[in-house]
Amino acid sequence: MPLDISPNAPYTAAVASTKIRATRTAAVASLIGLIVVGLAWELWLAPLRPGGSFWAIKVIPLCFPLAGLLKNRMYTYRWMSLLIWLYFTEGVVRAWSDTGLSAGLALVQTALCLALFVAVALHVRWRLASVASTASTPTETPTN
Repeated sequence: MPLDISPNAPYTAAVASTKIRATRTAAVASLIGLIVVGLAWELWLAPLRPGGSFWAIKVIPLCFPLAGLLKNRMYTYRWMSLLIWLYFTEGVVRAWSDTGLSAGLALVQTALCLALFVAVALHVRWRLASVASTASTPTETPTN
């Protein structure tokens, strides 16, 4: 039987886990995309200086939350929603001020930042709702 994940479907553990897995996958994919774009941008595609740029180290802070996202740690999802705005700001500034390929890469970075933020925000929200709905479900007590 296919799983109904429409907006009007009843909220069940199966629906919650499907939505949570989807947001986790989107968050990990967006984060890996940001790391790849950041390295390629600063080392090969459009570095600030020919031959590569020292600014490639900007992806190092993105490597730390990758382990937490893969281990499904709620705390990592929460602080990632704050960290990502630094990269979003850089993307917007460089999309506005740079030209050529660098401006296009900045737009890609901005889009990946927005996707990552939406994914982690929804993940936290749906995971907390799943826990709350599980906690509020009455359990049967055996009768003597």
